[in-house]
Amino acid sequence: MVKITQDVQAAFEVETDYGNPPNGTLSHLGLLDTFDPRAVEMNIAPIPSIGQSTDAFHARGPINVSLPLKVACQGTGWKALLGRAIGVTTEFGSTKTPSKLTSSVDSLSILAKETGGAFTLVGGVVPNEVTLEADYTAGGFITLDTVCTAQFSEDSSNGNFTEFYGDNYSTTPFPAAPTADPLLPTDLTVSFSTATTDGIKINRTAGHSVEIGEKFMKILDTGGSADSGYASGDHAAIVDDAVIDLDHADTETITELEAVLNAGVTSSATAVNGGADPQNLLKGIYKMVGSDVTIPVINDGDPTMTEFSNLKTVALKIANNNTSIPGKTGSTWLQNNKISRGKADVTLDITTTAENEQIYNAYVDKTTLPLVRLDFGTEGSIALTNGTVTAFSRPLTPGGEITETFTIKFRGNGDFSNYSAYAISADMTL
Repeated sequence: MVKITQDVQAAFEVETDYGNPPNGTLSHLGLLDTFDPRAVEMNIAPIPSIGQSTDAFHARGPINVSLPLKVACQGTGWKALLGRAIGVTTEFGSTKTPSKLTSSVDSLSILAKETGGAFTLVGGVVPNEVTLEADYTAGGFITLDTVCTAQFSEDSSNGNFTEFYGDNYSTTPFPAAPTADPLLPTDLTVSFSTATTDGIKINRTAGHSVEIGEKFMKILDTGGSADSGYASGDHAAIVDDAVIDLDHADTETITELEAVLNAGVTSSATAVNGGADPQNLLKGIYKMVGSDVTIPVINDGDPTMTEFSNLKTVALKIANNNTSIPGKTGSTWLQNNKISRGKADVTLDITTTAENEQIYNAYVDKTTLPLVRLDFGTEGSIALTNGTVTAFSRPLTPGGEITETFTIKFRGNGDFSNYSAYAISADMTL
């Protein structure tokens, strides 16, 4: 019987260890656009021989598995992929902490199922490059286009994988597809800021530090551990000993955030710009010098950011530049036996109607955009910090509107540790 793509579905699980399918509860990946769980390259080296009309031998090299995967932003699959591209997923789970780029590698197992037929299990799936795309001119859904590496791909007629992974999915319920429509470009709001002011002063022992993410703030002691004492205030916005929810009903202004912090440790915070939104504090890591540090927030004159109102296209790209580490698992020689996370590049490409000179001025004046936010409404948001406009074009053609295309790269904010990890931070819940 001829195979057709409409018969294929895919589900995923989060791996505790790289290349170790948990064989637990599967989650549906959502609407598939591009998917190839059998992109396997055997790396065969031909060995010629004098007197032979063809290669006398074929020497096998390491098995290289990749996984091209493009999904609509529907359900939880795109968030699981995006979270792993950012590099931290604890905010997406039970442990709360600010999300940021990290040096760790989080992986997924993906199970492909063909109606009435074969199964394919791909372990150690790691996004090497993801592009979140919204096209306001062509219609269609917001999509996440990923280029993933994988450890190995194994086939089975009934879901019982006995050769390499040893996991039996034949009795594991396959999840139903999400019923909600995927996100449309109109569900996405993109906004930016051009200036900051002082927001809040944190007063603690010199050497302490503060991390600010899109949803959570975390205060660390001189050893880099969670600062003790804040949970003693027993405040609902304090979700962990030193982790504060910046999107809580009790932290809608910096004045309210000040009260939450001081409920745990007296005189630990002073509001400088009391009416500002704590979620507009600049994402980064700040070290306390002389027992305090002042964290910037979006300027009073731009409290809710400036929205791009006539977008044409938006593309957020995270390139992780991962390095594969060849090796053997059992007797199988794998190109991606392990994965080492590389340097992440965070880039935002936008095409929009030319309406004002703010982005162009930032480009020619070599100033940064302190904060750019992609807001998906109830599906969460992504904050991009300290953006430099690296390319700008505004072509003129006879008739019609004037459009402009520009590229922004981000580098986080702060003065301590790996503060550039906060080039990107997310507020999403799986």
